[in-house]
Amino acid sequence: MDHKTIGAHLKRSSRLGTCPQGLRQRKAADDGLGDSAQVRGESAQSEKSRQAHEEVVWGQTPDGEVFRVPTTHDVLTGLFHPRYPKSHLDILNLSLLGLQLVLFYILPRSTAKVFFLFYFVFWRAAYDAGLGWVLTKQSKRKWMIREIQRLGWLDEKRNPAARNWIRAQLQGKMGKDYSFDELPLEYNTWLLFRQLVDVILLNDFLAYCMFAFTCFRVPEGLSFPVHVMRWIGGIALVIFNLWVKTEAHNVVKDYGWYWGDVFFQRGALVFDGVFELAPHPMYSVGYAGYYGLSLIVGSYPVLYVSLAAHAAQFAFLVLFENPHIERMYGKRKPIALRKPISASESKKIKKMNTSRQLPSSAEDDPDQLSTPAATEGESATDTETETECEGKAPGIHRSYRTTQPILLESTVSQHDLHHNSSDAMLALLLAYVIVGSSLPTLSYHATLALHFAHACAWCMFHSFGLGLLLRAQSKSKYLVRHFLKHYHYPSRDHGDGAVQEAFTNWKALYNISLCMTYTSLMSLAWKSYTAPVAWFEGDALLCHTLGALLIALHVWAAMESFEVLGVFGWFYGDFFMEDFPAHLEYTGIFRYLNNPELMSGASFLGLALISSSKLVGMLAVIRFVSYWWFLQTVENPHMRKLYGDSLRKDAGFVKVIKSVASKNVRILESRAGRHVPEIKRVAKEVKGTFDKVFEETADVVEEFLARSKPRISEVMQETKVLLQQSRERLVITRVARDLSSYDTTKYKISIVPSQSGDKRFHIGESIKVNWQAPARHSHRDWIGMYKVGANKSTLVTKISSVGLWVPVHDEEWDQDEPVEDTSRIAPLGKKPEVGTVSFEGSTLPWTIGQYEVRYHHDGKYNVLSLDGPFEVYVNKPASLDLTSVRDSLARIVPLCLDSDPDLIPLSCGGVREPADTDSDVTRDVDDFSFWSERQAKRICYVIKQAFEVEYAPDVVMADANLTALANRILVSKQLLVL
Repeated sequence: MDHKTIGAHLKRSSRLGTCPQGLRQRKAADDGLGDSAQVRGESAQSEKSRQAHEEVVWGQTPDGEVFRVPTTHDVLTGLFHPRYPKSHLDILNLSLLGLQLVLFYILPRSTAKVFFLFYFVFWRAAYDAGLGWVLTKQSKRKWMIREIQRLGWLDEKRNPAARNWIRAQLQGKMGKDYSFDELPLEYNTWLLFRQLVDVILLNDFLAYCMFAFTCFRVPEGLSFPVHVMRWIGGIALVIFNLWVKTEAHNVVKDYGWYWGDVFFQRGALVFDGVFELAPHPMYSVGYAGYYGLSLIVGSYPVLYVSLAAHAAQFAFLVLFENPHIERMYGKRKPIALRKPISASESKKIKKMNTSRQLPSSAEDDPDQLSTPAATEGESATDTETETECEGKAPGIHRSYRTTQPILLESTVSQHDLHHNSSDAMLALLLAYVIVGSSLPTLSYHATLALHFAHACAWCMFHSFGLGLLLRAQSKSKYLVRHFLKHYHYPSRDHGDGAVQEAFTNWKALYNISLCMTYTSLMSLAWKSYTAPVAWFEGDALLCHTLGALLIALHVWAAMESFEVLGVFGWFYGDFFMEDFPAHLEYTGIFRYLNNPELMSGASFLGLALISSSKLVGMLAVIRFVSYWWFLQTVENPHMRKLYGDSLRKDAGFVKVIKSVASKNVRILESRAGRHVPEIKRVAKEVKGTFDKVFEETADVVEEFLARSKPRISEVMQETKVLLQQSRERLVITRVARDLSSYDTTKYKISIVPSQSGDKRFHIGESIKVNWQAPARHSHRDWIGMYKVGANKSTLVTKISSVGLWVPVHDEEWDQDEPVEDTSRIAPLGKKPEVGTVSFEGSTLPWTIGQYEVRYHHDGKYNVLSLDGPFEVYVNKPASLDLTSVRDSLARIVPLCLDSDPDLIPLSCGGVREPADTDSDVTRDVDDFSFWSERQAKRICYVIKQAFEVEYAPDVVMADANLTALANRILVSKQLLVL
């Protein structure tokens, strides 16, 4: 038993409340009580004069009395060693133990089973219920101290006989440094209580062993290797149990072992060693011997009695130990892998669980505009048909005209699964209903296969699908970018709305996936489960028991993780929020494990054991592999990115194992003597062999990846280009057959330089092209604009211009089709015909880059002349401040609006109409309007290239103001910084 569970609540430099007044921390040697104590005040000077080898531990009573703590002896040594005197309680204890041994040998086996079962239940109840009740009363109200004072047991005047008897019992058990009369009442009461605890503990232990031995049997139907493994496993668990108990006592000493802090304080305890192996090691892994002995005796009754006794010990932990720790030392707020750093941020996160409130009026307060809907998708080109509506679209624009221009209202936001996770749940429900109702009657094996595929799909989606989404969020803030792009948030929001909505919808999506993963797993297990015919034959009952324990382990690990992480950490909040602690503290279950989420696979293994299904077992393997990938590819890189060197390498469990291994190595070295150098040499060679194989394998993989990367990148780039131009490349190129009748040398085109005198044009700026052709050239000739390198041939154009073209003679074309009119008379003479065409608006390229122009013959794709390259660029602000960004937008927006004075802002040369002056609301000089949604798309394209942030057209239409849009860009840039 232990007072040992504090180690699960406190970090390595365990904080045991406030140190008692008058104490100063001091190193204590092997005193049987602890590793350190404190002494302060008047005793400090005298302590400095003591010799270094003197062992001194100081304690303090609740009244503030400081006393020197004597040395105590090991209970087993004092009880069984013949040289030590025996108290009356020792004699009682030995008598009870001896009685058990006698009864074990004289009682019939069937009678002994029943007797020792109830005898063990009695002592277990005395331990967990009796001691728990007494210690709880002592912890709350100092009940034992008060009762002894009330009865006068330690009062020489009131009850000298009881005092002398107690004195005799205690003095014989203590050393020469013990003085009954000089020590306080609290310490002597603790020593008396300690002897009572020894009686209960030893009899509880022996009663359990006697019960187990009476139930010994050799299980039938098992092979010899299984019996050998059963014994080896059982003995290993018993040895492990003894090691845990011994190591725990070495850490907490008798002071913690017998709940000394219920009676007095003895300075700061440091819980390390085995207390970093597992939570509450004396109450958890410290009972492994129960299960080891159950394996050895091969009895199900012993196993279930062990489970019940272990559960009673956990009840003692929950009902007494943990409440006492909270009363004594205060409940610490756990901070682990993921936690908001400030209270204000915590309040913000709470707001994520509420829906965004939509204002009732958009015209009265422009910042309170309702969230515009997302469009169905951006057009591939600007040549798609525009839709212009007349009349006012209420509540979605900031234009002050009554009839024109207008903004488009989209209604597809209800179906944006990124935006509204409830839609995803609705779609999922509909899919299940439709698929479930349309499935034909299946055979048993087909049903199992379907359930396995279903569970496997959810498992893979949960790890790989959500993992890739979370990795994209970590690397490029993908989800936040999505909401910034498609939804309008008030300017005073500073980007918090996008982060909150991204996190809220991510939580819903993650929760759906988590629930469906385990629901599909349970469905598969249920379909493949067959109840055993004979529960007590074979391993059916054992598999069910182990499976239930593994499921309980998973539930416990999940609850412990959630208690430490909270909602914020459970849903990976630090992938979204940037306010996190720069230094990590590991508490709770994270003190022992770096990734306790791996225990989620325990439920998969548990259900595999219960159902005895290979399919569930395969799913468990898939779960472990997929979650390992998630940790290595998504979570661990993100944690290193955030916390860097503050991340520990080894968790408490790993450190303990390494420490034990190092200790054993030193022991082996000390015993090996002259063979140590040879053993080290062999070990070094073996290790070098493994390291060499690992390094060579890693080099081969790295070399393969290095050689493959250029080719893979090339293939990906080509695939991307093909996908972007797939529609154009599917067009069958039309080529003229009458070029022999034309003098191709007389066709010429040239780009008119821009206002700056070179061939560099700001995006949206008009581009003029001079052309020359023979007098009798086809009037259906046309000039197209293409990116440099898009066409490998200079004779024939093989891809579409995607709308970037103008006719040489506009009257010869009906939109995109040439007019079949042969009545037109061509001009006479040999003088070449010249002219100028202008690329404007939708015929301009809205993507920066290098371009060329091509002169085509007779409405077909024969190239008669070309000129280029010329550059289309966008001015990027030198600095990211409001003035610079607004000035940049002041040039971009008018160009995207075709420099229409009715649309562009007044600050950029726009015209104020009479409707504006008559309106009750004065138009802002930075306001602008749109004739069509295409113009808003142009602004989105250019903003993406100039500032590297993306917005949907609805977001731009909702702002429709240079300053508001500049503020939004600044907030987005600040929010999306990586």
